[in-house]
Amino acid sequence: MNQTTNTASPCATCPKAAPMHGLERRGAQADGERFVVALAGNPNTGKSTVFNALTGLKQHTGNWPGKTVGKAEGFFGYGGDTYRIVDLPGTYSLASTSEDEEIARDFILFGKPDVTVMVADATRLERNMNLILQVLQITDRAVLCVNLLDEAERNHIHIDLNALSRRLGIPVAGCSARSGKGIDRLLEMMHEVATGAYVCRPHRATNLPPATADHIRVLTEAVARAHPNLSNAEWIAFRLVEQDPSVRQRFGNDELNALAENIHLQISNNFHDQWMEDIYAQAEAICRDVVTQGNRRGRLPMDVRLDRILTHRVWGFPIMVALLSGVFWLTIVGSNYPSSWLSDLLVGLIHPALRGLFVGFGAPAWVTGLFVDGVYLSTAWVVSVMLPPMAIFFPLFTLLEDFGYLPRVAFNLDELFRRAGAHGKQALTMSMGFGCNAAGVVSTRIIDSTRERLIAIITNNFSLCNGRWPTQILLATLFVGAAVPVRYSGLVSLVAVMGVVFLGVTLMFGSSWVLSRTLLRGEVSTFHLELPPYRPPRFWSTIYTSIIDRTLIVLWRALVFAAPAGAVIWLCCNLTVGGVSIAAHLIHWLSTPGWIMGLNGVILLAYILAIPANEIVMPTVLMLTLLVLGQSDAGAAGVLMEGGDAETKQILLAGGWNLLTAVCLMLFCLMHHPCSTTIYTIYKETHSAKWTAVATFLPLVLGIIVTSIVAFIWRMVAG
Repeated sequence: MNQTTNTASPCATCPKAAPMHGLERRGAQADGERFVVALAGNPNTGKSTVFNALTGLKQHTGNWPGKTVGKAEGFFGYGGDTYRIVDLPGTYSLASTSEDEEIARDFILFGKPDVTVMVADATRLERNMNLILQVLQITDRAVLCVNLLDEAERNHIHIDLNALSRRLGIPVAGCSARSGKGIDRLLEMMHEVATGAYVCRPHRATNLPPATADHIRVLTEAVARAHPNLSNAEWIAFRLVEQDPSVRQRFGNDELNALAENIHLQISNNFHDQWMEDIYAQAEAICRDVVTQGNRRGRLPMDVRLDRILTHRVWGFPIMVALLSGVFWLTIVGSNYPSSWLSDLLVGLIHPALRGLFVGFGAPAWVTGLFVDGVYLSTAWVVSVMLPPMAIFFPLFTLLEDFGYLPRVAFNLDELFRRAGAHGKQALTMSMGFGCNAAGVVSTRIIDSTRERLIAIITNNFSLCNGRWPTQILLATLFVGAAVPVRYSGLVSLVAVMGVVFLGVTLMFGSSWVLSRTLLRGEVSTFHLELPPYRPPRFWSTIYTSIIDRTLIVLWRALVFAAPAGAVIWLCCNLTVGGVSIAAHLIHWLSTPGWIMGLNGVILLAYILAIPANEIVMPTVLMLTLLVLGQSDAGAAGVLMEGGDAETKQILLAGGWNLLTAVCLMLFCLMHHPCSTTIYTIYKETHSAKWTAVATFLPLVLGIIVTSIVAFIWRMVAG
């Protein structure tokens, strides 16, 4: 067998956690940067890991394509100079017109970075070489970072980095960015290229058909005459022939554009294919010379065996359902105890103490009620109910992500989404929505098509977010599970909750199908989904990232909206008109539509008041129910409350609840308007009041229709 040929790698003899001498991580802010670094590469090659290693930031990394959306920036110091590094979106090509490709290409072309660092996957170098050769056609100041060398070694793949550097005409550093190996040498190479100490001579050979090459040569010479300082005239000629709008605007003129159009007519429409075939042929030739594979099949046998099971036409889907159900079950069961502890602390201990403190200082009753019983108590409920499930769900979800399973979910669901007229990547945004719908909306940025991204945004609310899980679990336990013998109650409750979850997925497919044939007509776009290798999850890093970058950020957004909601709830219950509270008036007006939907006025008012946070719906329902029953004294009016299961059920039964009420509320909990955090996020992502309104009212209208039909049929059957 061939011996390891990447012994020339700068990191081959480094210790696992090699210190990065001279590196000063400066995070997101610094002054007076001297050099600008562009970080480019295919999706899922470890770009964001390199970015985090250099800047000290914690940009989220994941084992699935498309994690970087837009440009992330950070700063670091090295060799006495300050660098600004820009992490560009992962892309497979610079020759197309998707948003990610335009962002990456335009920054390298027009941003004129002092050095472009291309991050490649050592286990799939030939696949990455297509982008590398395209970048080298644009810039002559580049460094190649061959990342994931540790995985390549496990895969019996050996790369001669020195030979690769000679073939490409640029410095090449071998790295394992997760452990920090090779980052020292990468920094040296970046510094040498940025300062001009290393002069790159990038590989730019072309082997187009003779007739095409002659036409391109004429246009290239014309571009060089018009722009004598350009070092990439041939690439500009390529893009002028393909009538690239931004290149025509920046580099074209009447003469060049006319010449390019004439050449385009003579070459015909297959120029792009000729160009790409040439690049792929060069990539294959280069990798054939520098890469040695002990395992000629190119992938770890374990990857192959796992994929045959996890993406199997028969077994892939039930395994996916079982895994996601396991995540939901662990979230449900595991969050009960910490939620109870937080409730005892924040509501049982701190709330009375804080109230006593206000009273002790002589604060007016309305001030104590508004700020302690209203603002504080609502935020306390949100923390106690929302934090534990998020702190469990997000790490579990991220572990599956790091392992590489999420792209398999997209693969399994791609055909269903295609038939619904949606994008296959919507499977990933749907999964993210089960944690938080606002996060799911943001994650739709990985979908290139504007039409299909809108479909994903509008339908994401059908993913049951963690703020709605407590309501589902409570109702399933108190009413649905209680309707069967005790020994079956737990199983029936779980089946009821999971039934609502799968109903939501069904509604997502159905509404996507309707939208794609009405408001958002269009062709379903194809997409390239690379199945990454399976990797051992980084447990502690995952816990940190999930809690800091996901859980606490989402929790903070919820608190920002929950605090004023608490004030509104208190005021609504304590301000009177004609001797009757505003809340009582609203409940009376909403009673009739509530009855038609199988609910009541209390529930509908609770959803109106609790729009900032789904987590405070049930405490609001209980508080309003006591208000209607006349069991809430003047001091307790507007005070959110929640008791044990037995106490809660007793209050609800006294308020006229039955099994129909619980079933209809479980359905309405799935199909109602998004929370204000999600609505605000939708508007920020779409910049459209129209689509924000569609996303808000579509599930609400469905909820009204479905619950009304269920209530009608139930009453007809039950008499």
